[in-house]
Amino acid sequence: MPMSFDSPFDRRRLLGHSLAAGGLVSLSGCVSGAGGPAMASRIIGAAPSLAPMRASVDRITDIKVCLRPFRPQGPRLDTEMLGDTLVIHNYGHGGSGWSLSWGSAEVAVGKAAAALPDRLAVVGCGIIGLTSAVMAQRAGMQVTIYTKEVFSRTRSVRANGSWTPDSRIALTAPAGEAFGALWERMARFSWKSFRSYLGLPGNPVDFADNYRLSDEPFTAREEEEAPPPGKGSYASTGMPQDSSEFASYGERIADITPGHEVFASGSTPFAAPYVRRSSNMFFNFSTYGHYLMQEFLENGGKIEIREFHEPGELAQLKEKVVINCPGYAARDLWRDSKLIPVRGQTAWLIPQAEVHYGIYTNNVSALSKADGLMIQGFNGLGDMEGVGDSSELPDRAESEAAVEVIRKAFMGFKFG
Repeated sequence: MPMSFDSPFDRRRLLGHSLAAGGLVSLSGCVSGAGGPAMASRIIGAAPSLAPMRASVDRITDIKVCLRPFRPQGPRLDTEMLGDTLVIHNYGHGGSGWSLSWGSAEVAVGKAAAALPDRLAVVGCGIIGLTSAVMAQRAGMQVTIYTKEVFSRTRSVRANGSWTPDSRIALTAPAGEAFGALWERMARFSWKSFRSYLGLPGNPVDFADNYRLSDEPFTAREEEEAPPPGKGSYASTGMPQDSSEFASYGERIADITPGHEVFASGSTPFAAPYVRRSSNMFFNFSTYGHYLMQEFLENGGKIEIREFHEPGELAQLKEKVVINCPGYAARDLWRDSKLIPVRGQTAWLIPQAEVHYGIYTNNVSALSKADGLMIQGFNGLGDMEGVGDSSELPDRAESEAAVEVIRKAFMGFKFG
């Protein structure tokens, strides 16, 4: 039976116990806002011309639940030997898997290349596994992916797919400053890698303006400096600030992350009197996954459907260098009790091609993507949202409530 923690205290106690006892022994076995600090805000008066979001429960086409694999120490990127097989671990990225996928793959493939293999195995076909496989091919290796499910059926495509590189990536104390330098390396490499996909047909990677709506004036801190990294760090997400034990590294890449602008009161199409705008990178799952899969297969990559039940089975593979990317499944496969589930749920509505922006209001975010209008509600727990909840059952009432909040946000919306 899935374990759920109902209060911030319970969830923080969960994290503390996982460190003291070496993990969560009773849990069985993807979406938040984070990012780099924005520059000081600019107050502007030009009103944007926007098409309204058509948010209504009858337009819901899907509800997805993601379990983000969080490790208090940060993602596992070490190596170990299983007999004569070198295993490079690459999992446990919390809410930052999509964002750090290229940088994490660069680290893992670098370690694999040191063994000079002609061929390499990758376990897992989520965003971390598939990106690692493509990166290994670019390094000249023949790659086979061993996976229970292909990319389109993995937990990765149940996330929200936004640039959130330090979202639930680690806890400050156990991760330490050394990890901050590694995080920066991965974040910068990923940011540069994603830029090569901008402007391609289908917009596999894109940017959109995000508007944070408020009935109250933004505080001086909100207007003059960025929220701290974590749940509400990147201004583009519009999330509220949260004081927690989660590591904050966004200031390390402040030179490449967008700033935000505050509109003069009443100067936007929204009924809310106070509005702040910023830009954020995001990923369209179907087209981006297609590009990765196409490159992998065209370069001779192979996929073998296979489920592993214990680590020793990896030593039986013909490839003697393996990059291990099982995501949350590592909790069972690798007996990694340090791995904590972080539940996130998104509702997907019929796509609106005329809408190309996102909003955040009253603890609910919405972003229009090629894959659909994505809406996600938050209960105000900040970074502790979903921590310790391993349920993957969709809660339609939760999604309908979030959709209703967005619908109300467009009441009184001024057209054109």
